[in-house]
Amino acid sequence: AHLVESGGGMVKSGGSLRLSCAASGFAFSSYEMAWHRQAPGKERELVAVISSAGGSTNYADSAKGRFTISRDNVKNVLYLQMNSLKPEDTATYYCNVLGDESWGQGTQVTVLS
Repeated sequence: AHLVESGGGMVKSGGSLRLSCAASGFAFSSYEMAWHRQAPGKERELVAVISSAGGSTNYADSAKGRFTISRDNVKNVLYLQMNSLKPEDTATYYCNVLGDESWGQGTQVTVLS
C-alpha cells in the first residue's frame, strides 16, 4: 500500500482543517480505512475508522462530534474533516488500511491556543 497524507497546517483553536490521504497500490474500495495521530512523546492513537463502502464509521471519544471521516472510492482518497480544533489535537496524522502496518509520511496539524 502506498499512502500520501496532505492537508495539515497550523490553525487557531476553533478552526477547521480537511486532511486527505491518496491511496494506491491496492484495492482501496475493498478495505476498511483509518486515521490515526501521534503527538510528541505519546503513542499513536486511532482517531476514526470507515468501512470499505463508507457506510459505517467509528470515532475515538476525543473526535466524536468534531471530526468526520469519509472516502471517495472512485478517486481512491480518504478524508478527515476536522472542526472545532483544540490545542490537544496537535499531532502528526496518518492514514492506513485498518490493521495494516504500512504507513505514509503523515501530515502535521498544529492548533494554536
